[in-house]
Amino acid sequence: MPTKTARALSGLAFAAALTGAPSLATETKPAPSHAMPAAPAPALAEDPLSVKGTVLESMDAGAYTYMKLKTGDGEVWAAVAKTTVKTGTDVTITGISRMDGFESKTLGRTFDRIWFGALAGDAGAMAARHAAASTAPAEGVVKVEKAAGADGRTVAEVWADRAALKGKPVAVRGKVVKFNAGIMGTNWIHLRDGSGSPAAKDNDLTVTTDATAKVGDVVTASGAVTVDKDFGAGYAYAVILEGAKIAK
Repeated sequence: MPTKTARALSGLAFAAALTGAPSLATETKPAPSHAMPAAPAPALAEDPLSVKGTVLESMDAGAYTYMKLKTGDGEVWAAVAKTTVKTGTDVTITGISRMDGFESKTLGRTFDRIWFGALAGDAGAMAARHAAASTAPAEGVVKVEKAAGADGRTVAEVWADRAALKGKPVAVRGKVVKFNAGIMGTNWIHLRDGSGSPAAKDNDLTVTTDATAKVGDVVTASGAVTVDKDFGAGYAYAVILEGAKIAK
């Protein structure tokens, strides 16, 4: 489970996560005229471990299903990995992370408070999705020249030196082998440059960013190294670049 700070993830995000520096909630609030009415927040002194309620309405957006729930503490919003859920169904959302003032650009709505987690009974869904995102498809031989400059590192070098690089800026040039948009308020890129090996699991670097890219693009990701990041719900990384700038 994330800490309270990780749960708050406002100013997010697995950020977020889903989101970090600048954190998964890199999205900004729209003008008040575009904001949805704020849903009452649970009257709880401490963040709960789960949210239980009856589905009043639901909608799919990107990789998520958003649900308005009627709980004992009022109406709240929650989001889980895309699923099918019927109005009137009683659900429990586990492994939750709270996000305040979260804007979904896909929906064009801002949530005063929303809980991201996994649907109980389908607890492995988000973890499975994370695992799939972390295992990029076979790309054949990838060979990309190391980024220039003092901050330039290969993917394998970031993995090997992650403890010493914690909090420090790096620039990693690589091929985009996986791109997932709009997960916990940010975009996720997997980079490979031909360094490292699948056996050692040091050949793939995860990057979160507000930029977009296509599989096959060769880009340079610049950002600070974060180590041992756990966003909850199966999103945990030994090393990751959060809120990176992307140059093509």
